[in-house]
Amino acid sequence: MAKKKVEEIVEELALPAVEALGFELVDVEFIKEGANWYLRVYIDKQGGITIDDCQAASERLSDMLDKKDPIKQSYILEVSSPGERPLKKDRDYERFKGEFVEVKLYQPLNGKKIYEGELLGLKGDIVEIRTAEGTDMSFDRKDTALVRRIIRF
Repeated sequence: MAKKKVEEIVEELALPAVEALGFELVDVEFIKEGANWYLRVYIDKQGGITIDDCQAASERLSDMLDKKDPIKQSYILEVSSPGERPLKKDRDYERFKGEFVEVKLYQPLNGKKIYEGELLGLKGDIVEIRTAEGTDMSFDRKDTALVRRIIRF
């Protein structure tokens, strides 16, 4: 089963289960790390997700996935808040506009591969941030290895 197909099938199955708990389904990833496959389901709600929320969603999803059995190979199910997950979808860039992000590039730009700043948004395929120094920076999405929120305390 192709990776993308697994993610689409799980998203379709998980959406009603997650929404029934009062959560938003933010993203689904099916990736191989080392010898193991991981099915990561990211959920959110107003005010943030707690460990108990992750546990409740994990139990419900685990039961549902065991019954439907859409993934034939063994995998590890992880349910998490979107806190530090990468921004992937256009809606992620809109949702987290104004928050601090880290942008990691495949190739250095001006001698650096990592930039931090306030997310100004996504215009087409251009990620825009404002650094702490007040400099506006733009990065082509295809040149970014990772864009994720920075949680500051």
